[in-house]
Amino acid sequence: MLLRVGSRGSRLALTQAEAAAARLREAGFEIALVPITTAGDRDRSKPFGEIGSRGVFVKEIEEALLDGRIDVAVHSAKDMTSSDAEGLVVGAYLAREDPRDALCGTSELRPEMRVGTASVRRRAQLLALEPSLSIEPLRGNIDTRLRKRGERGLDAIVLAACGLDRLGLADEIGHRFSPEELLPEAGQGALALQVRVGEEDVVARADDAETRRRVEAERAVVFAIGGGCLAPVAAHHDGSTLTALVAAEDGSRVERRSGDDPAELAEQLSALAAGT
Repeated sequence: MLLRVGSRGSRLALTQAEAAAARLREAGFEIALVPITTAGDRDRSKPFGEIGSRGVFVKEIEEALLDGRIDVAVHSAKDMTSSDAEGLVVGAYLAREDPRDALCGTSELRPEMRVGTASVRRRAQLLALEPSLSIEPLRGNIDTRLRKRGERGLDAIVLAACGLDRLGLADEIGHRFSPEELLPEAGQGALALQVRVGEEDVVARADDAETRRRVEAERAVVFAIGGGCLAPVAAHHDGSTLTALVAAEDGSRVERRSGDDPAELAEQLSALAAGT
């Protein structure tokens, strides 16, 4: 049986799609990769909030899945919003890789450094660690952002460690932030295989139960808080404890709570999120 697997067309996205395809081939499927351009790919200059409200790197892929143009969508789980699109479900999560954020260009933060990132989550936590930093907007795929660091004379940039690892670029990493330093995005490090509701069996053999347990808890607490890519909200499950965070964009206030129940954590943090 032929499965049409859709993903973004960047080098990283296609590398991730091929990893998913390899798992599906093990289940006996033939695979055709279908690159899809998303709103976030078309516009690499505007802040995410000006491009669209739903996940800017997943919307067009989800539409292709709903329309029947593809059979499976491969997403970086961190790019997905905290709730599933109607009619779609994550049928499998591949085993999670390194969820941490990576500092590229130097091995440590120093006062008054110029650091590039487009993430409000990273911005808030970086400024909480070192308030004198100058955080500059930086978008583009991994290769583009690494190149722009040199072109713009930035001291460092912050990227997801897993993406660098997957592309064989781990040598670019000067420091991997612990979750105590920078709490990761919900789902960071995991790949999600999305299918139409009722077709979960197609990808079920690729599912890693432990990754699903952790990522679903992270997504649940972010959904309950009401956060997304536009809010300084983060969540990470280390296997034993779920930790969630809300922050002010300028890093002046960062609130963390840890526990077992996503709903309880969200209740504790929701009022704080409204006040940041």
